[in-house]
Amino acid sequence: MEMISDILLVAGAIGAGVYCFVLARRLNHFNDLETGMGGAVAVLSAQVDDLTRTLQAARQTADGSTRSLVSVTERAEDVARRLELLVAAMHDLPNHEGSPPQHRQAPVSPPIAEPGPVFKRHHEPARGAAQ
Repeated sequence: MEMISDILLVAGAIGAGVYCFVLARRLNHFNDLETGMGGAVAVLSAQVDDLTRTLQAARQTADGSTRSLVSVTERAEDVARRLELLVAAMHDLPNHEGSPPQHRQAPVSPPIAEPGPVFKRHHEPARGAAQ
């Protein structure tokens, strides 16, 4: 009985050894950088690093654009306030003769004629008058 247990124990140890050997070979093939999963993991890791750098650059660009947009918006709001004040001040101006305000246009000057010969007309005495 002792001998049977020793034979079973040795057979179990040999089976476990073969199982570990086969598992080690499969794991090496699995982790192979050329054809196995290790290569895919390495490629994905490099892509994650590239995407992280690209994301950081995009964040910096977006932050710069946000600051620029905030500054332009503040300037536009300031100009809008000044325009509102100017429009309000225009309403305070008195109307001429109670008429509604009209849009002012630039005065149009008459066309300038080219100077021509100047004829002077002398007042001649009437014919038949005392001569």
